[in-house]
Amino acid sequence: MKSPQDSIRVYSPEPLLGHPLVLVRSIARDLLAARELAWRLFVRDLSAQYRQTFLGYIWVFLPPLAASLTFIFLNSQGIVRIDTGGIPYPAFAMMGTLLWQVFVDAVASPAQSLTSAKAMLAKINFPREAVLMGGLAMVGFNFLVRLLLVVGVLWWWRIPVDSGVLMFPLAMAALLACGFAIGLAITPLAGLYGDVIRAIPIVAQFWMLLTPVVYPARTEGLAGALAVWNPVSPLIITARESLTAQPLSQLQPFFLVFGLSLLLGFFGLVGFRLAMPHLIARMGG
Repeated sequence: MKSPQDSIRVYSPEPLLGHPLVLVRSIARDLLAARELAWRLFVRDLSAQYRQTFLGYIWVFLPPLAASLTFIFLNSQGIVRIDTGGIPYPAFAMMGTLLWQVFVDAVASPAQSLTSAKAMLAKINFPREAVLMGGLAMVGFNFLVRLLLVVGVLWWWRIPVDSGVLMFPLAMAALLACGFAIGLAITPLAGLYGDVIRAIPIVAQFWMLLTPVVYPARTEGLAGALAVWNPVSPLIITARESLTAQPLSQLQPFFLVFGLSLLLGFFGLVGFRLAMPHLIARMGG
């Protein structure tokens, strides 16, 4: 049984960065305390997201399908010729766009969660990390739904699967971590300016063309240089190779990006904690 002292929150005028270990312990404690509320926020948002739509959960599939079908049509008509190394191009493009959509959802999740919870944040005192965790749970749910389509693609085009598929969960964790870390980095700015959320789909559309999503990675020319320095490239490539029984060719950059994503995500949580009092004040709290 908790004593009254356990639920007391002490506020101090001293800067949080002056005691980094206390700050880290506070973030870890609030992450644990936020689990139940995060689940309730996820359930609420899930029921509200598709409540007034005719197609319902089909909207989970439509954005990546629309993006891939454009390139599939161009390739089938000979307007563009893309060699995918033995994998049927429709399957290659669909898998790539489905993986890319998971990344984009993870990038947008923190800012969208913060924006949708503005009224609650300004009026109620609760662990702010619950908002982030609820949004991340929604991204994970949408990924699991899209995974059914990935399985269907593998079955329809009879793409072989080997033991490399065991790498797929780790590849998806890295893709989510990278997207979420980038999203956390821009969340304080998104809390002040709604233009940030509006800009994410525009930037993501252009970024996709610079990433080997609907075409294999190149090593020559400007496209090759952009693919090499694009942090999402090894994550997309590794995830797709693990699904299609291909050699995992990008393991070293994959683990480098994964590690940097976890590090950036940690600093993003610290920045989120430091920025929240100022953002709430701007919201009118």
